[in-house]
Amino acid sequence: MDFTRQLEAYRARVERGLAELVPAANVRPVRLHEAMRYSLQAGGKRLRPVLVLAAADACGARQDALPAAVALECLHTYSLVHDDLPCMDNDDLRRGRPTAHRQFDEATALLAGDALLTLAFQLLARHYAATPVICTALTRELADAAGSEQLIGGQMEDLLAEKNPRTTATDLVFIHRNKTAAIISASLAAGGICGGAGDHQLGLLRDAGRHLGLAFQIVDDLLDITADTATLGKTAGKDARAGKFTYVTLHGLEEARRQAARQTESAQAAMRALPDGAPFLTRLAAEMLARNN
Repeated sequence: MDFTRQLEAYRARVERGLAELVPAANVRPVRLHEAMRYSLQAGGKRLRPVLVLAAADACGARQDALPAAVALECLHTYSLVHDDLPCMDNDDLRRGRPTAHRQFDEATALLAGDALLTLAFQLLARHYAATPVICTALTRELADAAGSEQLIGGQMEDLLAEKNPRTTATDLVFIHRNKTAAIISASLAAGGICGGAGDHQLGLLRDAGRHLGLAFQIVDDLLDITADTATLGKTAGKDARAGKFTYVTLHGLEEARRQAARQTESAQAAMRALPDGAPFLTRLAAEMLARNN
């Protein structure tokens, strides 16, 4: 397997899907669709849609996973647009460009995020209608991950934890298992659903996603301390200035690195139990960990 070539092929497929499945910038209301595309086209790793495509391939690729992959990217991007708003994390940069509310305005950014979230479910309804069992399973997977008990709940707890001296290590795990890991887990599971995975394989994918998501967040916490703004594409050191409770503030740099490595190893163990050992996914997990080295 040529990992780099496969990764670029997946990313190119995602870019084509975004271009084809998201309303064009000249569709009325133009300003809204411009803002949606501006946020989607800012680049980034495309990690979540790549996980959808790779998991689908690892499990047999019975259905076209691209609409599901685009749906996950829309869902993820909506969360970033809203996270950056002044009432939330109040950031000026995302992926090296002005955030949506800086490029347009706060109201437009808010509505663009709303529209991206809604589009995620429209894509599932439109493209999997002929296979209602798969459509229902995908919808449930995304809705559960994006709802008040996971993604949005994690964001709420994250805001409550800022500068709160009573925040505990258990609180931190809850925040990141839901704010970050839930969508990564849903990405792998959505790919498995499209691939034809059974219950056991879906369990492995969800488990891998939970561990991978925690590793990803720990590395992000490390990079907020060790990298600069140009490297990150967003404001470096912002978590510390906001008084956020992170793996680094709780455990220190070296222990945070060890925890990221342990979570990555657990994710890879679950991935290796998939058909043929899922070599692309296990390598991708290693590359995600290496961002901090």
